[in-house]
Amino acid sequence: MNDMSALDRFLHTDPEDVGCEQAMEMLHVYAELAATNAEAAAERYRGVAAHLRACGPCQEDLEGLLAAMTDPRL
Repeated sequence: MNDMSALDRFLHTDPEDVGCEQAMEMLHVYAELAATNAEAAAERYRGVAAHLRACGPCQEDLEGLLAAMTDPRL
């Protein structure tokens, strides 16, 4: 990754993006809805969805939470 791509991402941040702290506060609620209807979760929690699209680590946390919720072995 070069500096321009990081700058470009920063300059094109979705204004609805709630940031890591707020996304993490709501992640369990978002995940419960997303487990059954991802589109409804993204529509209802638009700021969280915007953040998850932009933040790889938070997206990975969501994926892990969804896996834990749906994996019968856990």
